[in-house]
Amino acid sequence: MTEGTSAPHEHPLRLVHGDVGPTVHGGAGSIRPVARAWTRYVAVGDSFTEGMSDPDPHTPGAYVGWADRLAALLSTHAEDFSYANLAVRGRKLADVAGPQLDAALALQPDLVSIVGGGNDILRPKADIDALAAQLDAAVARIRATGADVLMATPTDPTGAPIIGRTRGRAAAYIAHIWSIAQRHGCYVLNQWACDFLKDWRMWAQDRIHMTPEGHRRIALTAYVALGHTADEADWRVPLPPQAPAGTVETMRGHARWAREYAGPWVHRRLTGRSSGDHVVAKRPELGPVRE
Repeated sequence: MTEGTSAPHEHPLRLVHGDVGPTVHGGAGSIRPVARAWTRYVAVGDSFTEGMSDPDPHTPGAYVGWADRLAALLSTHAEDFSYANLAVRGRKLADVAGPQLDAALALQPDLVSIVGGGNDILRPKADIDALAAQLDAAVARIRATGADVLMATPTDPTGAPIIGRTRGRAAAYIAHIWSIAQRHGCYVLNQWACDFLKDWRMWAQDRIHMTPEGHRRIALTAYVALGHTADEADWRVPLPPQAPAGTVETMRGHARWAREYAGPWVHRRLTGRSSGDHVVAKRPELGPVRE
C-alpha cells in the first residue's frame, strides 16, 4: 500500500461460509452485531433522523434527535470521529435514497444510517415492494463503498390516530428491511420491538415525533444494535404508571390534535406541499460532535 492511501473499510460482519457478508445464526436468520470504532458517520432520512421533536438548546428552531445522540455515543470510541446529518423532515424515500445519499457518499463515510419510507407508507396506494427495491439499491450502493449500514424498522403504529391504519404496510416493509439487512450485511434498529414506545409520554403533542426521552432511548437502542453496550441501565425501563385521563380530557386532547396537527397535515397533502419544503440539512458537512 502506498503512502497516503487507506485500506478499504473492513466489514465487521462475516459469512458463516464464504467471503464478506452477514454473520447469521445457522447460516440464515438474525445478524450478530459486531461493534467497531467508526470515524465518519453520516445520517440520511426524514424528520425522524432530523430529530423532531427534540429541541436543540443551542439553536432555536433546530433539533437534536436520536442520530445526533448516537453520534455522541460513537464518538467515545474514536479520537478523530466526525458526523454529518443530511436528513430533512417530510422527505420521501426517493429523496433519501437519491440526492441525500449522493451527498452522503461524497463525504466518504464508514457508517451510514439510512431511514426512509415512512412518509411514503402514509399514502394508501404506496407500493411497498417498489419502496423495498429502492431501499435495497441504496443499501447496495453504500455497501459497495465498504461502508457499514444501519437501517431502522418503523415503530408499531397500533393505536395511533390515522397512522394506525398503516400497520399492515409497515409490517410488510419491515419484512423487506430484515431481508435487505441479511442480504447485504447491515445493522438494524428494530423499533417495532421497543415496548417503551407504546407509552404516549414518549411522543410529542403531534403524536408522530418522539420527545427528547424517546430520542434518547432510541439512540441507545441503535447503539446496542451496532454491537456496543449501553451504560445507561434505565433506557428499557417503562416510565412510572400514571392515572388514565378522563373522558372529557381525552376528547379535548383529540380535538386539539386534529385542529393543530392533523388538519394542517391533510391540507399540505391536498396542496402538494411538505413540511420540509424550505428546510435544509442541519449538518451538511462532516464535523466533530458538539458536547
